Amino acid sequence: MTALDAIDRNILRLLRLDARMSNASVAAEVGLSPSACLRRIKLMEQAGIIRGYTALVDTSDIETTSAVIINITLERQTEDHLDRFEAAVRKHPEIRECFLMTGGSDYLLRVEVANAGEFERIHKEILSTLPGVSRIHSSFAIRNVFATKPKTRRRSKC
Repeated sequence: MTALDAIDRNILRLLRLDARMSNASVAAEVGLSPSACLRRIKLMEQAGIIRGYTALVDTSDIETTSAVIINITLERQTEDHLDRFEAAVRKHPEIRECFLMTGGSDYLLRVEVANAGEFERIHKEILSTLPGVSRIHSSFAIRNVFATKPKTRRRSKC
């Protein structure tokens, strides 16, 4: 896929606000026919620009999990070390997110745990065995103050 143009960026903006927005609505907002809009969306999906769609769930009433934010520092920051670390992280579904960072640590990870004992297991069996790790710094989130949410839209009854 070639570089994104203004229409593609507008489509992405709309889908970030409401991933369930109908193709016809997206098309109308960006000034395209539904078929042309769908074609652009499919091309962005195939190119990996749109990697998927998700639901943001408020787990406060249905689960008792806590988010743990983990800063990882590697022994070395060579391409080989970064690649090996990232490949290993992808093998563990307990790790919900992984970001390559600038600043004081090399990676930021997010995991969700039911209790401190579960985190101890993850720390011992997963985090401390990841290749090239020299330092692990973990923080438990007290509560989620803000997460990106779709703006409320009035939906037709059809």
